[in-house]
Amino acid sequence: MGSVRSIETARRGVQPCLPASAPEPPMVEPPIMDVTVVLLDGGFPSTAIGPIEIFHSAGMLWNKLHGTAHQPRFRVRVASVDGASVASICSMTITPACSIHDIEQSDIVILAAASCDAQMRIVRETPLVPWLRKIHAQGTYIGAVCTSALFLAEAGLLDGRQATTHWGVAEGLQQRYPNVRWRPDLFVTEDDRILCSGGVYASFDISLYLVEKFCGHEIAVQCAKSLLISMPRSRQSGYAVIPLSRPHTDERIRQIEEYLQQHFVGDVSIGVLADIVAMSPRNFIRRFRAATGRLPGAYVQLLRVTAAKEMLENGTASIQEICSAIGYEDIAFFRNLFKRHTGVTPTEYRRRFARVSFERGELEAGRTVA
Repeated sequence: MGSVRSIETARRGVQPCLPASAPEPPMVEPPIMDVTVVLLDGGFPSTAIGPIEIFHSAGMLWNKLHGTAHQPRFRVRVASVDGASVASICSMTITPACSIHDIEQSDIVILAAASCDAQMRIVRETPLVPWLRKIHAQGTYIGAVCTSALFLAEAGLLDGRQATTHWGVAEGLQQRYPNVRWRPDLFVTEDDRILCSGGVYASFDISLYLVEKFCGHEIAVQCAKSLLISMPRSRQSGYAVIPLSRPHTDERIRQIEEYLQQHFVGDVSIGVLADIVAMSPRNFIRRFRAATGRLPGAYVQLLRVTAAKEMLENGTASIQEICSAIGYEDIAFFRNLFKRHTGVTPTEYRRRFARVSFERGELEAGRTVA
């Protein structure tokens, strides 16, 4: 069988032409999503305050700094388990607006981190765990910051799913919850509306990741530049936050997805992939497409483009170097592929979305200081 590269095809679409006199469509206000940040006892306050400020700033702070109309993208509420104030590890007290019982619906829930001492007490003594099950069943995205992944694991929401947590507690959680596919090498994981992040300040990463997911890359970059923080880190090694495919339960295809996320640079034949999961090539292609919504070659293209985007955002490698690093030899093919996926060339993408530089004399948006 041919290699994954050999089954990649560059589809060209033809955009319809509108008459010159066609009126422009009316501006549509972006939808506002509800975010609930849940405070937990004894944690670092930044795990709550960081997400609050990032979601509040999306569509707001950049616009204010540039004198354009505000377009808030999120409505943020702060809750605690019982509605009472919560003390942090550094004696800062945060007062919520409500309890979790007052939250009937939320598009996103962020669990701030709790102290290690408080975690098991919270699990035993509060209704947080059944509430998480209920809110997730309603279609809510739940993000756990740092050690709060424990509560998702206790609720059974991580069983069979990929998750991460702080490296210092990963081994203990792996032993306690062996049905979870723990990935402590990753900063952010997403699996079937469940997200986890691997450290205290990964609360910034998971929040910006969700801003990008629901508002697009440009809004996320604007938010990061306005707050002078970096775009989401992805993993402790490797290239990029690799978005999972749409939720599915095909464990053998999950195995292949994980394999491809580690080996997307080289040529991997359909036959090799099919052999890994003991399928015929034809059955493998059918199963992969049914589970992920993509053919294997298109999936590899997505991984490579995602890796190239992060390298363009965060590094100074040339386009040719990036092309080679992600597994392509033909730079013209890479440029066309990248533009098809992102709408801009690699050079234009770097110009628009390169990471803010904090070197002497350089500020956001290319302005310089003498």
